Amino acid sequence: MTTPKKASGRLKIAVDDTVKKVNREAASRGTRAVNAIRNAELEVLRGKRSGRVYRKPHTKSHYTASAPGEPPARRTGNLRLNWNGTVESSSTGSGLRVTAVLESQERYSTYLENGTRRMAPRPFKQPISEKAMPEIERIYHEKYD
Repeated sequence: MTTPKKASGRLKIAVDDTVKKVNREAASRGTRAVNAIRNAELEVLRGKRSGRVYRKPHTKSHYTASAPGEPPARRTGNLRLNWNGTVESSSTGSGLRVTAVLESQERYSTYLENGTRRMAPRPFKQPISEKAMPEIERIYHEKYD
């Protein structure tokens, strides 16, 4: 015969194991979401732009800059290649909060996004988010096993 104390202990272990499994799966989905954002970033920051044509410094080659309102054009490729993805998780009153973060490591990314006194903004964050959102929603709407 099982005493109530032992039965509640077994239930707690089963629940704890399930919670750990769901938390691992949520963190895994966060990593997949970061990858979806990264893929969207690579798509948004590639391709031709329609701004002015400039000569690359210290070379004879040229490139076409982005026009105001377009995502930045690629001159060196640093903005497109230097991103850091992380998955942040924290406990909330009702469970676990998982946040997928992709952050540019280039110091000038803020100037491109927001513009300066001499340059109109070349926004890229919103287009990246819009492009990644359908994939992220699909990832987080998958059923848990």
